[in-house]
Amino acid sequence: MSSSKTLRKLHVVSPVPADIDIANSVEPLHISEIAQEVNLSPNHYDLYGKYKAKVLLSVLDGLEGSGDGYYVVVGGITPTPLGEGKSTTTVGLCQALGAFLDKKVVTCVRQPSQGPTFGIKGGAAGGGYSQVIPMDEFNLHMTGDIHAITAANNLLAAAIDTRIFHESTQSDKGLLNRLCPPNKEGKRSFSDIMFRRLKKIGISKTKPEDLTPQEVNKFARLDIDPDSITWRRVMDVNDRFLRKITVGQGPEEKGMMRETGFDISVASEIMAVLALTTSLADMRERLGNMVIGNSKAGTPITADDLGLGGALTVLMKDAINPTLMQTLEGTPVLVHAGPFANIAHGNSSIVADKIALKLVGPSGFVVTEAGFGADIGAEKFMNIKCRYSGLTPQCAVIVATIRALKMHGGGPEVVAGRPLDHTYLTENVALVEAGCVNMARHISNMKSYGVNVVVAVNMFSTDSEAELNAVTNAALAAGAFDAVICTHHAHGGKGAVDLGIAVQKACESVSQPLKFLYPLDVSIKEKIEAIAKSYGASGVEYSEQAEKQIEMYSKQGFSNLPICMAKTQYSFSHIPSEKGAPSGFVLPIRDVRASIGAGFIYPLVGTMSTMPGLPTRPCFYDIDLDTATGRVIGLS
Repeated sequence: MSSSKTLRKLHVVSPVPADIDIANSVEPLHISEIAQEVNLSPNHYDLYGKYKAKVLLSVLDGLEGSGDGYYVVVGGITPTPLGEGKSTTTVGLCQALGAFLDKKVVTCVRQPSQGPTFGIKGGAAGGGYSQVIPMDEFNLHMTGDIHAITAANNLLAAAIDTRIFHESTQSDKGLLNRLCPPNKEGKRSFSDIMFRRLKKIGISKTKPEDLTPQEVNKFARLDIDPDSITWRRVMDVNDRFLRKITVGQGPEEKGMMRETGFDISVASEIMAVLALTTSLADMRERLGNMVIGNSKAGTPITADDLGLGGALTVLMKDAINPTLMQTLEGTPVLVHAGPFANIAHGNSSIVADKIALKLVGPSGFVVTEAGFGADIGAEKFMNIKCRYSGLTPQCAVIVATIRALKMHGGGPEVVAGRPLDHTYLTENVALVEAGCVNMARHISNMKSYGVNVVVAVNMFSTDSEAELNAVTNAALAAGAFDAVICTHHAHGGKGAVDLGIAVQKACESVSQPLKFLYPLDVSIKEKIEAIAKSYGASGVEYSEQAEKQIEMYSKQGFSNLPICMAKTQYSFSHIPSEKGAPSGFVLPIRDVRASIGAGFIYPLVGTMSTMPGLPTRPCFYDIDLDTATGRVIGLS
């Protein structure tokens, strides 16, 4: 990648200004310049303003025969509620590789939800001098992908309740007549999508009038069991009062009232489908195969049964294309998808990674981030994302901080919005060393997949040399390929050059295939127990509801899917307050659900909220618009 064209020199100041001030101090390059640097021709992308472009999947056709670059996943140790800087490290590493080590590189990250942006966490563009820009566009509407998911999800929700309503008031013949209305010549026909349902129920007839009364009943009446419905409405806002609601209170829907609720949009299965799909045709199949509940006879009901798979795909046809953006130092970024990490699989999309690996070519680098600690995002990256993509990573970066390691060593609770305890601001080597057991388990887990592990110690100004040395020594003793101190937050790519060199060496020295934690052909329980063992659990305890669901999904033929654990991100165990590397605990599985379209079974460990709430003092207090310049201020 030519440094004379797109790469820009940062002028860093100390102390580090607010993220939005740094982002606003740099004039982004026109996105066509970024596209040109990765050899994207104008017919392979659509411009969305000056600084964003949708990269079209057709680019893969032209690059089909070319080799892939090195594939790097960034995870972390078990984090504090403040986060340990995975996104910042991902961006800083790429700035180092592209702007200082003259490597072709593409960063692949998730699109942030507006829930956390306006809530307590803030945005997800990175931080300090390692950011994706424009920061405001990245953190807000971007190119509308989350809005498309919201619209598609809620169309399906509306179709479910509407179908139950109409079936309750009409005869079988009446349903068929309305589902297959006569044309101008008075002839009835099945729409294309209806043949999917006919095939599913074993009917080969092609004309509605040829159906027997029993076949009419079987075709037209889905007979959805309202108590089995798992599909909920979504919106991209933290709104705790929508967690539990009732629908159907209007006078026309009398007697149809049912209890349901809202999730945040990024928790929608459609988001998980977007992240795991490999092509437009694959996305069409996955959307149509999404199971929304069962019939009263126990048969899974899909979006295609409701006649909706095609319409959902139409709503998602632009969202499948990744969005091209840039870092502060002018290196390219592909932003795509944004599934929850502790509920869904927490990784950006397969299609973005595949496009990026072809664009950088052999000896180039693609760095993709996996959400939360490596026990969650990186485990799901390996066992779910890599299974569906067929891609093999060469290196896993694990981000650690002195702050988090002190917490795992027995330090006081870290609470977002409250000042840090004095313990975290002064030297305490013994506390750091005690907390390194958490990092060691993450290293061991990641190494078991056959990748080299590099620990990136995200340095803060309060960290002492003795504390930093303790971490690097512990990382190497635990089997890390290398451990590097990084200052990319304060210095941009320059502060992650050593990390870039370590990652390059780690990638170049791996030649073995990816090893999965479990095979797909074992039972659901055996897969759950393999993951629980990686957490340090001695066994698994299933609730009556979980046992019932496992039995049902096995009978329905879904037991060959990978497992996506819904678990707290704050501990290896199910109890957030259990820090370090707990072991010997019994992992409780409260319930088991399925995302059949996305392609995984997800057990619920304890209570997991799919709709966050706003704190007393949300981030939106600081967000405003400078009406004189039109610039967003206060984003963090």
